[in-house]
Amino acid sequence: MERFTAHPPLVRTPGPRPALAVLAALLLGDRCAACGRSGPRLCRRCAAGIGARAHRCRHRPGCPPVWAAGYHRGLDRVLLLEFKERGARGLAAPLGARLAAAAAAAAGPRPGVLLVPVPARPGALRRRGYDPVALLAHAAARAPAARGHRVAPLLVHRRRVADQVGLDRAGRRANLTGALAVRAGPAGVPGRARGGAVRGAPVVVVDDVVTTGATLAEAARALRAAGARVVGGAVLSERR
Repeated sequence: MERFTAHPPLVRTPGPRPALAVLAALLLGDRCAACGRSGPRLCRRCAAGIGARAHRCRHRPGCPPVWAAGYHRGLDRVLLLEFKERGARGLAAPLGARLAAAAAAAAGPRPGVLLVPVPARPGALRRRGYDPVALLAHAAARAPAARGHRVAPLLVHRRRVADQVGLDRAGRRANLTGALAVRAGPAGVPGRARGGAVRGAPVVVVDDVVTTGATLAEAARALRAAGARVVGGAVLSERR
């Protein structure tokens, strides 16, 4: 079995490479993020190595039914880390297409469901310079599997939360309870937002990874409090 590494070595090419070409490669990404081969950010061989069928996640307390495109291990984990932590934004399209399959499974036969991304914490947003889950949600909405679903950035952080890494299930729930709210619309009226009316709208909550389910549970709580009908959740990978 071929090994994939999070930091593939650069392939040496004969002769000196112009500085502009090197800079373009760094900015645009002319190597596969998984195996390091020259080409797109995800080559065909590696794309074929990740599953295309979404699976139903095990139940987490407080969560709606959640579907995942894969498990948080192997190539799935490598690609997500490259996209989320190492600035490989070119992976948004192929990862978004996988997320679209999970979102379609979560939405069921309903067309035009609102895909509501879990918002990045302000500190993480400043550090990365972009919101990875929002990018994934928009890429998923453009995929053929989306069936008219559209992105609605309805959620905002209403207070500071600690980093979830290292917290157990109880700690994550305590950290996140009451942390999210639906953004106020015109004249500060809750229940109206940039995607139109929230009340009664079918919603699928979108995130990158589900671990204990505390984040998805808090997002669902905030949306239900505003009158939304949360029909499911969709993530790229499930951590077990």
